[in-house]
Amino acid sequence: MKKRVVITNDDGVYSIGLKLLRDSVLELSEAHIIAPETPKSSTGLGLTLHKPLRVMRLKLWGSEPIIAVSGTPSDIIHISIHLLNGKPDLVLSGVNVGDNTSLQVILSSGTVGAAMQAALLGIPSIAFSADVKSPDEFSKREYKKRISAVVKAISSYVLEKGIPKGYDLISVNFPSFIGRKTEVKITKPARIRFAQYTERRVDPQGNPYFWIYGKPTYPENGTDAYVVLVEKNISITPLSLNLTPCSAPKDEVESLRSEAERALSEGS
Repeated sequence: MKKRVVITNDDGVYSIGLKLLRDSVLELSEAHIIAPETPKSSTGLGLTLHKPLRVMRLKLWGSEPIIAVSGTPSDIIHISIHLLNGKPDLVLSGVNVGDNTSLQVILSSGTVGAAMQAALLGIPSIAFSADVKSPDEFSKREYKKRISAVVKAISSYVLEKGIPKGYDLISVNFPSFIGRKTEVKITKPARIRFAQYTERRVDPQGNPYFWIYGKPTYPENGTDAYVVLVEKNISITPLSLNLTPCSAPKDEVESLRSEAERALSEGS
């Protein structure tokens, strides 16, 4: 009997990255696509507690229905447990348009937020993100093929062996290009990805307003941001929800990296 996997994101039900995840694990699992009806970027672990959540069934990519929810990615984890009459065996979130590297971004990301919400409930979960500017980039044949190979390998590993001991979830980030020489590395999160600024402006009616924005910083060597954005390699970042340092068996994490690298090599 195939295990049940919930596939979600924060880019909405029409994202090509969502379909990429689904296509990557169809052979491994009974895939249930439950995603926000509209983009919900930067919602983190936010839950909708002040209004009803609406659920709609859509037909987009085949015979199986896709479920669109009016709430956040974190809402979807709770909704999925209700719709499936129990917890899924795995939650996959992504593939996000834009990298989710650094603690600064991880803690605000809706994509990683869904995986964190699942992990809080004891469900193994993986967030996938890519350093791309547009979902159209997921349509590039070789890029899609290599991402799919890694997604399948890591998902299969976690379905069989679980999240490596000492951690609660995994965040995977892909560079903007994946070639034959691309490596897979285990990383720690950078602390900061953007220098934050707040600008005061005035609208045409003379009323003041504020605009918060960020400018990229140069990442520290060895971090997820450095590996993805500078080295152009694939980053696997195991995360703990304890928010304290932990000493986990490195051989398990290294085994996971090797499995992803093997899949990447075979897919090239």
